[in-house]
Amino acid sequence: MGSAARPWRGPAAVRARRLLLSRLFPPRSLQDEDGEPSCRSQRLMLQAGLIHPSSPGCFHYLPPAVRAMEKLVRVVDGAMREVAGQKLSMPSLSPAELWRASGRWERMGTELFRLRDRHGKSYCLGPTHEEVVAELVAARSGLTHKQLPLRLYQVSRKFRDEPKPRFGLLRSREFYMKDMYTFDASEEAARSTYDELCGAYGSLLRRLGLPFVRVQAAAGNIGGSMSHEFQLPADVGEDRLVLCPEGHFAANVETLNGEQASCPTCGGKLTQTRGIEVGHTFYLGTKYSSVANAVFYSPENKPVLAEMGCYGLGITRILAASIEVLSTEDSIRWPSLIAPYQLCFIPPKRGSREEEEEGAALLERVYDDVGEALPHLAGDSVLDDRTQLTIGKRLKDANKLGYPFVVIAGKRVCEDPPVFEVWNQNSGEVLFLSKEGVIELLSKVQVP
Repeated sequence: MGSAARPWRGPAAVRARRLLLSRLFPPRSLQDEDGEPSCRSQRLMLQAGLIHPSSPGCFHYLPPAVRAMEKLVRVVDGAMREVAGQKLSMPSLSPAELWRASGRWERMGTELFRLRDRHGKSYCLGPTHEEVVAELVAARSGLTHKQLPLRLYQVSRKFRDEPKPRFGLLRSREFYMKDMYTFDASEEAARSTYDELCGAYGSLLRRLGLPFVRVQAAAGNIGGSMSHEFQLPADVGEDRLVLCPEGHFAANVETLNGEQASCPTCGGKLTQTRGIEVGHTFYLGTKYSSVANAVFYSPENKPVLAEMGCYGLGITRILAASIEVLSTEDSIRWPSLIAPYQLCFIPPKRGSREEEEEGAALLERVYDDVGEALPHLAGDSVLDDRTQLTIGKRLKDANKLGYPFVVIAGKRVCEDPPVFEVWNQNSGEVLFLSKEGVIELLSKVQVP
């Protein structure tokens, strides 16, 4: 047998590779804590076993949520590579002296989680990393204009002492964020970087199929002279937005002086909506590079302060916000790319005519053949082996977790050749397909 030949896998080996729903960390129906305001995404994520509350504003991310988050991070990593982003990881513990030097130790007040080590030295748990990254770049002496633009980013846990955490992952004390920090040689170059990064954010959200608006925003505690938010319109959103119906103008109301009723470009009447902020961009200038002395050397070999920008994208907030805006009241709908699992296979109920006529074995064969023909879906397919339950009950549970596709061995599995029901959960379409038709349909499914 040649070295390229595939090893024989017996039935036991094939069965061992199947992801059986009964063996996965079980989703449980959980109730909201008494008195906690709720929203659709929080309720659905609790019911589906995606998250479990630990303490106010802090959650356990259960295995399906971690799978979705890891997929989203892979999508984000791809988008950041396209704009020459370099990934790194900075400490969550940030020395107080960096924050005192920038003035934010006092200015941010109780929003910072503060602590002291055994030697009495003060730290905070970083909600953001402008001071830290500027100090890092300053420490790497010898940076020249030829090495700019420099675009550094990380995906990490962030911490904010929210006075009233609510709405699950939409307003929490501990969360995951992608934060990029850019260093350019001039204001013109930094503004070009700003436009490029905003374009990348828009492309990313469109790829996820999320309906967003980009609005002018206040710089807040981060500062800088230009700032925009990427908002998903939603009734539960905490931000109030005004939008020009023709798309000429969009702003967070906190940036306006008084009540602005008409578009400054076309004069049309502005509409109001609420939004969930999922991204925020800032042009910082030399606000932080001047404090840390983050310089590069010009063509004349003179030290020049780098022009900075920062670009945040809420990873866990995107998970919750996408569920909030895409789902129905009782069924999760994911952006297809980041669904925890792409496929759920539902065999016949135990003791049914379909099972007696080998319906379960036929469906398992389709499960295995999909994994062989489409290896990228092998780890994204779940077999709901709880055959003591009706197909209807298991289909309802599949809706709760939001599998984009559900393949069912229903009444027509007894035909020759067997015909399987395929539910496209995002379109609501139900197809009746042969095994070959199932594989052809699923060949179009993308997994990051």
